[in-house]
Amino acid sequence: MTPTTEADLAEIIGHASGPLRIAGGGTRSCGTPAPAELLSTSGLRGITLHEPGALTLVARAGTPVSEVRAALRAENQRLAFEPMDHRALLGTTGEPTIGGVVAGNVSGPRRIAVGAARDFMLGVRVVDGAGRILKNGGRVMKNVTGYDLVRLMTGSHGTLGVLSEVSLKVLPDVESAATLTLSGLSDAQAVEALSAALGSPFEVTGAAHDPEAGKTCLRIEGFADSVTYRAGRLQERLAPFGPVEVHAGKDATAATWAAIRDVTDFADRAGDVWRLSVRPSDAPALVARSGAETVRYDWGGGLVWLLMPEGTDLRANLGPFQGHATLIRAGEATRRALPVFQPENPVLARLSAGLRSKFDPRGILNPGVMA
Repeated sequence: MTPTTEADLAEIIGHASGPLRIAGGGTRSCGTPAPAELLSTSGLRGITLHEPGALTLVARAGTPVSEVRAALRAENQRLAFEPMDHRALLGTTGEPTIGGVVAGNVSGPRRIAVGAARDFMLGVRVVDGAGRILKNGGRVMKNVTGYDLVRLMTGSHGTLGVLSEVSLKVLPDVESAATLTLSGLSDAQAVEALSAALGSPFEVTGAAHDPEAGKTCLRIEGFADSVTYRAGRLQERLAPFGPVEVHAGKDATAATWAAIRDVTDFADRAGDVWRLSVRPSDAPALVARSGAETVRYDWGGGLVWLLMPEGTDLRANLGPFQGHATLIRAGEATRRALPVFQPENPVLARLSAGLRSKFDPRGILNPGVMA
């Protein structure tokens, strides 16, 4: 089923007799596989409003991210949270949609500087599990009493409602960029260097470490003169960690950060892929006991991508820890055996169940995805 209007979407959901699997462009799959009829939002497409002067864009949920980026590029603007493209990592096809980005709160390396997708949301239109059309924020101000729909729906993976339209804040594009690279650091040394850079006044917008290549990378963006000055000062700040190479130019650095964002190094390697969100200072010790074959650090060490032997329970290897471990890529058997998302504590689990009962009383939207 591929509705082309919000009214059709509401009718389909309202009259559904069984579970629905919600999809946008079909580039991501998550959660425990469950029998359900496919409902695609890819027919709900088009940018309905773009006010460059107000830094505001409104688009239907099925609008391809590429279309959004093209419209923004024409006005020298961008999605500052640089959403990840999962296709290489997951081996999928299709087109990422702006609704899918919002539903997954998908954010890239720049999250450490500007925030996540959730922080750029102005409003949503959504159809809940009863077929009701709800509106919140942005240019439409019909509130659902007691709930901040914009934040609830961003990152809910279609389990509370199906997005039909999203309103976003956008930002001007940058004039220049530079990547500073350190070599040969251990994981602990790399996290220390990344933390030192992020704690500096030089406005770092990317901080990643590749232990396999022995490279620790930092990104600075902005006006050309400012980038040159800040890169030079940061190079001095990082001197205790070893020689620092500087690669200047937005085009020269774009491919490096796209590969970090999309974890393309793991694309053609066998094994399960996990995403670990923790305090940067905890990351090296957790990685050491994870049993991972290969790892990549992002967000200054706060985000770790781990390539694990197939069927491995990462959480069992780690034991108790503060953070979240999410299973991103695995075979069906593993996804049936292990929770994809970090199990919630009893209090949060009750709150989550209560929200789902309010927005999806029949339990038909993406069953198994966040269970």
